[in-house]
Amino acid sequence: MNYTQAIAYLYSLADYEKTRIERYTPEALDLLRVERLLAAVGDPHTRFRAVHVAGTKGKGSTAAMSESCLRAAGYRTGFYTSPHMHTFRERIQVNGHKIAREQVAALVEEVRPAIKDTPGVTYFEAITAIGFLYFGRSEVDVAVVEVGLGGRLDATNVLMPEVAVITSLSFDHTYLLGNTLAEIAYEKAGIIKPGIPVVSAPQRVEAIRVLEAVSREREAPLTEVGRDWDYAPGPADLDGQIFTVRRTIGGVSELDGEYWIPLLGRYQLENATSAIAALDILRQRGFCIPVEAVHKGLRSVHWPGRMEILSREPLIVADGAHNPYSAQVLRQALEEWFPGQRWVLIFGASADKDVAEMLEVFLSISEYTIVTRSDHPRAASPVELADVVAAVGSGAEISVNVNKSLRRGLAMMNPDNGLLVTGSTHLVADAREEWARYTGTPLPDNDNE
Repeated sequence: MNYTQAIAYLYSLADYEKTRIERYTPEALDLLRVERLLAAVGDPHTRFRAVHVAGTKGKGSTAAMSESCLRAAGYRTGFYTSPHMHTFRERIQVNGHKIAREQVAALVEEVRPAIKDTPGVTYFEAITAIGFLYFGRSEVDVAVVEVGLGGRLDATNVLMPEVAVITSLSFDHTYLLGNTLAEIAYEKAGIIKPGIPVVSAPQRVEAIRVLEAVSREREAPLTEVGRDWDYAPGPADLDGQIFTVRRTIGGVSELDGEYWIPLLGRYQLENATSAIAALDILRQRGFCIPVEAVHKGLRSVHWPGRMEILSREPLIVADGAHNPYSAQVLRQALEEWFPGQRWVLIFGASADKDVAEMLEVFLSISEYTIVTRSDHPRAASPVELADVVAAVGSGAEISVNVNKSLRRGLAMMNPDNGLLVTGSTHLVADAREEWARYTGTPLPDNDNE
């Protein structure tokens, strides 16, 4: 089996990233099935320590910052994230390096009999097992693992981590996770384990009440950013931003101080503070994480597609805002970093998203709107998106793909406009690749499948 065949086999399994899952229930997502699959390959998830990260907004950024700091501290790290932007291999990394094609092929071939003997294994469950097996074989010291969907029934929830982190919670996947923040918080709180510390980013009242109740029930010490830790923004420019952080309850921490991150948007400061709070807990649990390593890790973190400036001249910004809350946060960040800026908008989103509410956020800062679709099965059709734009009270040009829309967007710009590409991670990935082709500059983080 070669790499292409291995990927094709994985995609042949039930893939709820491409086909909408109808029920978030133990019948559809069975942790016992995941445990049986992992047992068949030697329970690799028990051979490394872990940081487990769930949330609606910011979980990828928080996980990336945590992993970068642990690696800077000298630990051999695993990093498990989803979805991927350019290549499947992004999902499974050791010490900052994507898993090799040969390793993917070999591990899929090895795990395939166990998958066959475990009826119902999904795409995400299979790659979770492969990722954990790769981490175990690579003898990582600690893996930072991002939840795929929800938390309670997610395949990654077989882990017994050193610390769990729950980032900002808002409305997304409501047809699966619930129509209230309390219901969504309950599903995310499923990663809280008895006696295991948990860190929460700032939450709205009904969400934090659930996290506090579950933590009390499971006797899991809860650290809250905004209560136990606080942060203050500092100077910022297009290269990054300075902020100060301090522990406000429990005494002074050696990690208190001023930091710089190369990520834009004030929302990244609560993600960074959540990561620092988790690192502080790891230090209390015996990890050697010098302050210098946290500085180095945060300064060197790489997390593309989140308020990423693809070009300053002309100004092109790409962000995978994929729900109304993310759209609002992105707009606030744009207004702070680019005050008064008007945008040519290139928008595409998954069909199961609240695109009307997302578009309402962006249309008020848009001079011209182009609706398109990524090369993803769940992408909404441009015609449907144009109808939504019309219903909101505006007009949009229809473009069949990102390649054409990026060129059209550039043609519609004037010296006073920026170009904003947003709506989904898949759209941003396509735009990054097209911009690289357009400029003849290969993306440093894309080696294609």
